[in-house]
Amino acid sequence: MASHAMRQARVLALCQALFTSAVSVDLTLTGLVGYTLAPTKALATLPFALITVASALTAIAVAFVIERFGRRFAFCIGGVACMLGGWVSVAAIWRHDFWLFCVGTALVGVFMAFARFYRLAAADAASVPEKPRAISMVLTGGVVAAVCGPAIAAWSANMMLPTPFAGSYAVVAVFGALTVLLLMLVYREPPAAQATMAVDPAPARPLGEIVRQPVFLASFANNGIGNAVMMFMMTATPIAAIACQHTITQGAQIIEWHLVGMYAPSFFSGWLLQRFGNPAMLVAGIALSALAAVVALCSTSLPAFYVALLSLGVGWNFMSVGGTTLLAGSYRPTERARTQAASEFSTAVLTALATLAAGQVLEVWGWQGVNLAVLPALGVALLITLGWQRRERRERLAPSVAGV
Repeated sequence: MASHAMRQARVLALCQALFTSAVSVDLTLTGLVGYTLAPTKALATLPFALITVASALTAIAVAFVIERFGRRFAFCIGGVACMLGGWVSVAAIWRHDFWLFCVGTALVGVFMAFARFYRLAAADAASVPEKPRAISMVLTGGVVAAVCGPAIAAWSANMMLPTPFAGSYAVVAVFGALTVLLLMLVYREPPAAQATMAVDPAPARPLGEIVRQPVFLASFANNGIGNAVMMFMMTATPIAAIACQHTITQGAQIIEWHLVGMYAPSFFSGWLLQRFGNPAMLVAGIALSALAAVVALCSTSLPAFYVALLSLGVGWNFMSVGGTTLLAGSYRPTERARTQAASEFSTAVLTALATLAAGQVLEVWGWQGVNLAVLPALGVALLITLGWQRRERRERLAPSVAGV
């Protein structure tokens, strides 16, 4: 069972690589394409925002599709959405149709909602001790996109001349097709998943009771707040870098190193969690994210941007691996769909709001305002995490105290 779970985690890591590569192309070029197609420049960032908005609107349904039809079928729907999104975007660029382009980017957002469940699928299939390794293994797929994604976007931009950028979105469609092919040929549903649900004697608890658990709140503090903080700073970074007299190329390299920080630690973050424990992992992730804001506040030099965004990426990775491990331990098998739906929907909504707010905060309060804004949010995440840790410690000590 353990070997099967880790094999499927490797398949999902390849799917994660395809997903992150597709999304990195969209994230790299969508702002620029939106600017060229928008009927008014005030709408230029709408296609970019629709990626996260569509992901939020879809997230709550994904868990129930998985529960009803299985993971492979559900993940294939995500891949098909990516294919359609890529080709719709190509057609929109050819026709110079802004609103059709918005439909294309929204479909990629649907793909994002399904792909966010790759790590949860790996966690559900693994035994309790192996969950951190399975989650981090899936996230290692993002390393490929961190290195290759921006390069693929630049290489394919002129592939379908005389219409620039159409080729890049054709590549997005190809990534979606490869995802479907990989899932159909290689991915297999964990054999014990449905059996475990069938024999689970414990009744499902109300959703309100589940989400009030300290373990669920701590998982959301790290998954939800951590992801929102990361996207809030990352969205503002390219604009801030240019405003601080750095070049567009340097801005792209800053984001590339940020992506490396997000995914490269996955090669060892699962081991770190098992070695030092989840509380230490989560606190380290929050501290690294706060360090990113402090470094950015102290300097706007190019090295400061690199250090800040790299720290932000590593902090996100630690918070994500640790938070997802907590989430996997917060529900019974019969509660999986509702709990995962609530967590992913809440995270996606918070991330969408953070993405939409980043430009406004940058415009009104500048780059320093962006970095100051994330510190209270990280403070809330730290307090919730420490509260869960204190509760866990009390519960572990209670039996020994009672026996004295």
